[in-house]
Amino acid sequence: MAPKTRSWWGWGNVEDAVAGAECEALVRRVAGLLPRADLTAHEPPPIPSFAVAASRVAAPASLEHLVSAEARDRLTHSHGQAFRDVARALRGDLPHVPDLVVRPTTEEEIADVLDWCSAEHVAVIPFGGGTSVVGGVEPRVGDAYAAAVSLDLTAMDRVLELDRTSRAALVQAGVLGPHLEEQLRPHGFTLRFFPQSFEFSTLGGWLATRAGGHYATLLPHIEDLTESLRVITPAGSLESRRLPASGAGPSPDRMFLGSEGTLGVITQAWVRLQDRPRWRAAAAVTFADYDAGVAAVRALSQAALHPANCRLLDPVEAFINAGSPTAVLVLGFESADHPVTARMERALELCRDHGGRLDEPAGYTGAASEIAREHFDARVILPPLLKIALS
Repeated sequence: MAPKTRSWWGWGNVEDAVAGAECEALVRRVAGLLPRADLTAHEPPPIPSFAVAASRVAAPASLEHLVSAEARDRLTHSHGQAFRDVARALRGDLPHVPDLVVRPTTEEEIADVLDWCSAEHVAVIPFGGGTSVVGGVEPRVGDAYAAAVSLDLTAMDRVLELDRTSRAALVQAGVLGPHLEEQLRPHGFTLRFFPQSFEFSTLGGWLATRAGGHYATLLPHIEDLTESLRVITPAGSLESRRLPASGAGPSPDRMFLGSEGTLGVITQAWVRLQDRPRWRAAAAVTFADYDAGVAAVRALSQAALHPANCRLLDPVEAFINAGSPTAVLVLGFESADHPVTARMERALELCRDHGGRLDEPAGYTGAASEIAREHFDARVILPPLLKIALS
């Protein structure tokens, strides 16, 4: 299968763009919500129209094989994926473009890049999947630096070591979410961390932004899954101790988690894993009243049922994603150890107490006591990310 082409201006892969009847249906739904909006198709401007300036800096010969000065590559690394960023790219408004894109493959090469850039007074901006929505990857450095380099870590994407006893893995920071799960799956493990950007973001990006994810009711943030970090800075390297927990003074990990790459380049981390789930249950509950849905979620949270996923879509989000005119609560339970039928049934009972309606039977998968429920229709209203998460 040929590799897909990542869009330089917007979200996702070029080959996966919404088209045909699906696109027409989406346009109709949005038009129903925004009747005065201009929904005319807007094609992205051609790359040459940006007239990207020549790089203001040249890499030393020892690093040339890691460097790209190609205009498309530089434009791709000039912005994140907030609505503001996508709209500006479509308008041809990307004034801040890195001079070079550098893709190191080892920590030694990262150290060499930082040494070179420090000597030449060049700004270095760590770059993972580029899904930032807060401007963190945009090279807006002005005249304070001689140039700006985007340090793309996606070539460092391997699981380096597995600790089966403690269920942990040492993972390079540049690995994208799906590739990480692919490497863990043959060993029966999963990180089970699914931010909205899962398909196009990296472990290092999750760490640098203190990301939160779906399927994370008990462990909502990436720091809950982090044992230790290794970071390369212009002044040297730092590696925190891998301990179950420590109350001895400030945590160095907490300093770098959420630092948005400003304090150093996160290169690898020990992360806590889970056994892959064997039993699952999924359901979509609709609420005519959004406030009732909120009350149901509160009841679920306070009942200590701990669903793996509990996401309430307001009517606008539900309508755009699935054509549902009501609020939709996406519920999921899973376990590697035991059936989850009883928890799902109690959760649905609480939802009904608050006016929730189950239009289709809950879907159950698993072994042993779950086999009798295999005839249930497991189709549920899910955004694409959550469909990935259930796999």
